[in-house]
Amino acid sequence: MAKNKTIPLEREYIINLRREIMKVPRYRRTPKAIKGIKQFIAKHMRVPDRDLNKVKIDKWLNQEMWFRGIQNPLTKIKVKAKKDGDNIIVSLVDIPEKIKFQMAREEKSKKASEKVKEKKKQDKEAEKPEEKPEQTEEQKKEEKEKEEAVKEAEIKQADLRAKEQKHVQKIKPAKTERIQRKALQK
Repeated sequence: MAKNKTIPLEREYIINLRREIMKVPRYRRTPKAIKGIKQFIAKHMRVPDRDLNKVKIDKWLNQEMWFRGIQNPLTKIKVKAKKDGDNIIVSLVDIPEKIKFQMAREEKSKKASEKVKEKKKQDKEAEKPEEKPEQTEEQKKEEKEKEEAVKEAEIKQADLRAKEQKHVQKIKPAKTERIQRKALQK
């Protein structure tokens, strides 16, 4: 027998959210609608233990649900559920023109940022070959001696500054007079 190739499971659903959002107060309706979508998908796509953490909502579907605010979410929505391994990704079927435009703009900005990253990478790679050629032992010794001399000079300067600070008289700040608070007259 040939190996079983799993085809990603993909289904479309029309979800009535009114029955879910009417159970909660107005100020909690959109979060309940989101949770209702996840519960519906978990039930109909046969998620083990109906684990809502395995149902992922697409960014654009979430934006469409929240577009009208927390008190007035969509009451009916058509979604596409796609099983990807253990997770299920839920997205919009009919994408509005406004969201299509936003998606295109975001994709364009991602491409531009990728080009910039690639350009920076190429610049870094071009700089690497320009490193110093291998140094001889004499040059290495000279560099070590210079570093040691610099360290010694810094230590001497620090000692001199410390001595100077010992001999400088400390000036005490002048006391400021407090303003006497007076009670209001009756």
